[in-house]
Amino acid sequence: MDASIVELKVFGDERGALISLESGHNVTFDIKRCYYIYGTRVGVRRGFHAHKTLNQLLICLSGQCKIFLDDGATTMDVLLDHPTKALHLSGLTWREMYDFSEDCVLMVLADQYYSEDDYIRNYQDFLKLVNSKRNK
Repeated sequence: MDASIVELKVFGDERGALISLESGHNVTFDIKRCYYIYGTRVGVRRGFHAHKTLNQLLICLSGQCKIFLDDGATTMDVLLDHPTKALHLSGLTWREMYDFSEDCVLMVLADQYYSEDDYIRNYQDFLKLVNSKRNK
């Protein structure tokens, strides 16, 4: 699975904390797009897709949520519960976000502009693509 946790360095003092996100440093790709999810109702799951080539860094700025990941062979759940903890995803990984706290703000940095062509929104299509790549 092409997923990893990135611990973000905190700069701060008695006035508070600051985390800087920089392409080529703690973000391993050039940032082309940034968006965030908030106000998700209790019990709602989001995502239900994979990307063909997109790199993303997910950071829970406030509150917490869980990310379900599936590479077609293994699955895992990741808890994002602090703004110093980021999840880097790349390649073919199915993702679903769930268990959002009421105060959750999930920010996502991406290395590409939005393109519907990069999305795989059907799980069976995702499995077919993953298996075809493994059998090559």
